[in-house]
Amino acid sequence: MARCRICGQASILISSKLRVCLDCIRTNPEEALEIGCQAHVISRKAFDLPEKPPNTPNGLQCGQCANNCKIAEGQKGYCGLVENREGKLERYGGTVEKGILQWYYDPLPTNCVSWWFCPGCTGSGYPRFAHNPGAERGYSNLAVFYGSCSTDCLFCQNWHYRSLAQKHEPTISATHLAAKVHDKTSCICFFGGDPSTQMPHALKTAKLALAEASEKRRILRMCWETNGRMRENYAKQAAALSLMSGGNIKFDIKTHNETLSRILCGTTNKETLHNFQKIAEEYYSQRSELPILTASTLLIPGYIDTQEIEDISKFVAEIDPRIPYTLLAFYPSYILDDLPTTTRKQADACYEVAKQNLENVRIGNTHLLS
Repeated sequence: MARCRICGQASILISSKLRVCLDCIRTNPEEALEIGCQAHVISRKAFDLPEKPPNTPNGLQCGQCANNCKIAEGQKGYCGLVENREGKLERYGGTVEKGILQWYYDPLPTNCVSWWFCPGCTGSGYPRFAHNPGAERGYSNLAVFYGSCSTDCLFCQNWHYRSLAQKHEPTISATHLAAKVHDKTSCICFFGGDPSTQMPHALKTAKLALAEASEKRRILRMCWETNGRMRENYAKQAAALSLMSGGNIKFDIKTHNETLSRILCGTTNKETLHNFQKIAEEYYSQRSELPILTASTLLIPGYIDTQEIEDISKFVAEIDPRIPYTLLAFYPSYILDDLPTTTRKQADACYEVAKQNLENVRIGNTHLLS
């Protein structure tokens, strides 16, 4: 049990690492931000990463992701993959020649967030986008786990990606990664970490793999699991590749409240919401029978409540109420390891709120519910 440093309330739903409650985040955002963001100092220092996206006057502009870091000489970018050395940006990863990542084959059907409408798990889009009218058993997904990120989520379930960013390895070129696709590979999923900081590498990999698949007349879907904080033109390129191949883009919309985003994730959520809306407006209606875009939110006890879910689901519904939305159960991890798991009561309440606005809502990770 921790106590909020602003109002004095004590609760098991207040993290001792944040020391601020949700009510105070909403009613006293400036003070809450000052207190809550101290946790990011600890998180970033452990992996020798900048505490916040650098914005140095006259610094060199990175432009790789939405952070758009301005990096002074001798300074790193927020992702840890770029550095200003003697007045020039040196990129240790995220280029076409060098992606910092781990890859593996994930047998289908898999447990991805979008499985409930994914061609590889359900046969949706058969025969154009799926090998079978049901699950593609015997096929696999080429899972590409990028070792960097444009946020610093204190609840990260894949927090070990930071060690890859710190070591700048392992690496592989887009050409060699695309060559990992074989006759029984029916999709590629770019996740992490997050692909947003290494989009040139991811996009080149996708294009090379799709060109080979097209030549051999093979099904090969391109999918993305992302916080959505890439440059808008990269986001649109990714969407176009998913549209033509039968894949989808899953946006992790972590919060609607911007102060809450900065406390939990270390960065603003403006670019996430912007890119989601742009992709939906430009691409969703072109293939609504097989969703190209979906959203998910992790139900963090004490911080992501029915109000947040109502605001997120309304935001999505204003774009298109058919867009699938997954509510994910939380498990204590990384910095926020002192919070309880999501309860069935919380999940059901959030589900009912989301269903008031959206047509397709699902609770995921139900085995974690308490």
